[in-house]
Amino acid sequence: MSRKQRHRGPHPGDEQLFSPDQLALMRTALNDYCWLLERDYAPAAALKLVGDRYSLRKRQRDAVLRCACTEDQRRSRQERRVDEPGGQRIAVDGFNALIIAESMLSGGPIIVGRDGARRDIASVHGSYKRVEETSDAVTMLVELLAPAAEVKWYFDQPVSNSGRAAQRIRDEASSRGLSWTAEVVYSPDRQLVEMSDWVIASSDAWILDNSLAWIDLASLLNPAPLWLIDLRSC
Repeated sequence: MSRKQRHRGPHPGDEQLFSPDQLALMRTALNDYCWLLERDYAPAAALKLVGDRYSLRKRQRDAVLRCACTEDQRRSRQERRVDEPGGQRIAVDGFNALIIAESMLSGGPIIVGRDGARRDIASVHGSYKRVEETSDAVTMLVELLAPAAEVKWYFDQPVSNSGRAAQRIRDEASSRGLSWTAEVVYSPDRQLVEMSDWVIASSDAWILDNSLAWIDLASLLNPAPLWLIDLRSC
């Protein structure tokens, strides 16, 4: 198994792609991208324009995309953000929370968005595999959420190994005497936004824009060392 498969860490070349000089360029690109979004440009078209203009590589474009939102989106998200899980009923976007925790522990770059939420650029699509940091990531998340009044986890049924991921959460919670549920459902995003009486734990932009209340678990996790990339300037 290659190092990339064993960890959710940085890709070859990330040190150069996210060097101080490149970050300055990416901040300018993010400003331009946000400007285009404010004027109703399609996100994909706007990202291509900006990416080509500043000769950004794919991972740099991914970072800009995940950082960006309009000013109205930023304000709305901030107004509905919950800061701590204690006493709350929390519904967790399972792979979203787990993969960013794994990325943090693996030393991968973590992006701070305009809305203040932390996001990974791990690019896991359709297939999930356990990495060396998975057990520690599960433990870290369960410890963080232990003070919550009630917790439900939802994992994507179409993603491989989703059942195993849900079982890891159930096992860790049960070992601590926590009566949590962890389910595999076809569309967690839809399920989560319909839970109007719950605080949704996710950094997915669509979920944040369609939830009544949300919490960013990654902002409450600070394992050392932690590679944070903050492009906020717009």
